[in-house]
Amino acid sequence: MSAAVFNSRWSERPAGLRDGDALPSGFRLAGIACGVKAPDSAELDLGLIVCDAPAAVSAARFCDSGVLAAPVLATRERCDCSAIRAVVANSGNANAATGEAGIAAAVHVQQAAAAALGLAAREVALASTGVIGVPLPGERIAAAMPALVAALGTDPTDFAHAIRTTDAIDKHATLRADLPAGSINLAAQAKGAGMISPRFATMLCFVQTDAALERVTAERLLRAAVARSFDRISVDGQLSTNDTVILMASGSSGVSVEPGGEDEAAFGEALDALLRALALRIVADGEGARRIGRVLVRGGEQQAAERVARAVADSPLVKTALFGGDPNWGRVAQAVGAAMPGSAPLRFEIAIEGVTVARDGALAQFDEGALAAAVARDEVLYEIGLPGEGCEAELFFSDLGYDYVKINAEYTT
Repeated sequence: MSAAVFNSRWSERPAGLRDGDALPSGFRLAGIACGVKAPDSAELDLGLIVCDAPAAVSAARFCDSGVLAAPVLATRERCDCSAIRAVVANSGNANAATGEAGIAAAVHVQQAAAAALGLAAREVALASTGVIGVPLPGERIAAAMPALVAALGTDPTDFAHAIRTTDAIDKHATLRADLPAGSINLAAQAKGAGMISPRFATMLCFVQTDAALERVTAERLLRAAVARSFDRISVDGQLSTNDTVILMASGSSGVSVEPGGEDEAAFGEALDALLRALALRIVADGEGARRIGRVLVRGGEQQAAERVARAVADSPLVKTALFGGDPNWGRVAQAVGAAMPGSAPLRFEIAIEGVTVARDGALAQFDEGALAAAVARDEVLYEIGLPGEGCEAELFFSDLGYDYVKINAEYTT
């Protein structure tokens, strides 16, 4: 699965980052069937990550929805997010919009996991994904803790599968990175396919490393990597209630990543590449997706460039045209205009896979056959120029087709 993660031309594997053959030392994972998705179902839907190093260092990032799910609230408010030792994650139920009962169920699961692992409750983070507004079967999950702990091992496959909802594929990688101070291991497991927005996604991602990180370094590097990966993707422009990214460092390799030095730079590059690759896998796995788009906006003020990039990436007209391989570049133009209202005509440029279709806000002369061939590719680059220089914004997005409507029209039925 590691090799498949770097299968986009927009996710490059840096030098010194190669496939790993084992989880980072100090970690164990498990995934079991608990009946969260459906009672008596054999489908995996409950996962656990454990770091056996007592001095583990961690960092976490969460979405900014005004309707935060109970596991996000419980983790953010009850955990020491710089010293997480375990993560309990379930699929099939988001435990969102469930009120005080949802918080109580989350806390019950947290306490049960802590007792089963011999940890303090503040060391156990929670994550959930699935249907919103349905009570979490907290008693069922808590009762499954002994079996979940007994299933712990070093193969991440069951865990990666247990956190899936509408995902068509597992998303995980185990890598080895060469730092100046020595070699370390990185692993990550992610999920996400729908309800994906550039302000995070219906996505969970868990990263493990056996490098030794200081708390401030872990937080700084995770923040930077998320900003260039999961904050840069869109499937349908919908903001989730449950987004969570957690980085855990065991330090078991004995290789220390000193702040501000070459090791931090090399580790940061590896983490950045891993999360960016997983983010692109999420876009490629967008519900019913056929193609991936990348919009790159240059010029203008930074806020304007961001608005234009998000308008294009989230436009249902652009996305349906991408799905059909339709060379209707006017849909890109309308999205640019919607993001840049004003009384004077905007002098913009648009190029699609290097074919310039608009210049100075008007039609340019171009080869229609070349444009038709460009938009029929699996990955399509849209470049937009705004008046001014120096600013740049980038987003990755999936197309929007028939299967997306079918999946979401029947999601709870």
